[in-house]
Amino acid sequence: MVNKAVILARGLGTRMRKQDDSAALDDTTARVAATGVKAMIPTLGRPFMDFLLSTIADAGYRQVCLVIGPEHAEVREYYGKTLQARRLEIEFAVQEKPLGTADAVRPAEHFAGGEPFLMINSDNFYPPEALRRLHESTAPAIAVFERDAMLRGSNIAADRISKFSVVKINDDGTMKQIIEKPDDATLAAMGDEVYVSMNCWAFSANIFKACAAIKPSPRGEYEITDAAQYCVDVLGESLRVHRISAPVLDLSSRGDIASVTDKLRGIDVRL
Repeated sequence: MVNKAVILARGLGTRMRKQDDSAALDDTTARVAATGVKAMIPTLGRPFMDFLLSTIADAGYRQVCLVIGPEHAEVREYYGKTLQARRLEIEFAVQEKPLGTADAVRPAEHFAGGEPFLMINSDNFYPPEALRRLHESTAPAIAVFERDAMLRGSNIAADRISKFSVVKINDDGTMKQIIEKPDDATLAAMGDEVYVSMNCWAFSANIFKACAAIKPSPRGEYEITDAAQYCVDVLGESLRVHRISAPVLDLSSRGDIASVTDKLRGIDVRL
């Protein structure tokens, strides 16, 4: 069983900082959007990440580590002092420079303490089923999301979904390969059941060895997808695949704020 969760909240938020005249934001939301800290975007009167954390607690996790940058004092202040969480213990790890998702995981090694842990993004809202199934996992795993379910229920445009990583699955239900930015031929070969990755993983301590071993990607970042593939190909680890027929919400840009807010209405936040 997985009881710890690591949330990557360090990113630069380049797309969120970009001005979008079509997104009608109030002054407070515009100010936060200008910082690029997507987790703190006001959503129905509270930071977006409150909704994510509440769902994490609902799924059974009790310890959370927020990976932030040294400049993210607002995140540390709110989640370390202002918020009085009763269902979660929250601590922090610092990624000094934004060098990619695998590099962001490395500062959480002390928090993990050799135990398995959930790893997710701070700008996504995941369906409870995905978080619950990884919480109950007895082995390293990934939750993947049916592309058609994403197209039906997410706030993400189809052209963006088509560029997400896809996962090839072995006959025994383990991950064979994760493919970044698949081309049309790759997608066609996968048939009707295409599953995309939204960075929803249950990792063992092996991930830290992998993060230290991989090389930077062509864009100069250390990618968690490369580290996960290293665990499979080099370390011989099996990653169980949990297929989820439910959508993930994505808060990447100012244009996403209204649609995400609308889909979160009615969700009870209990921290």
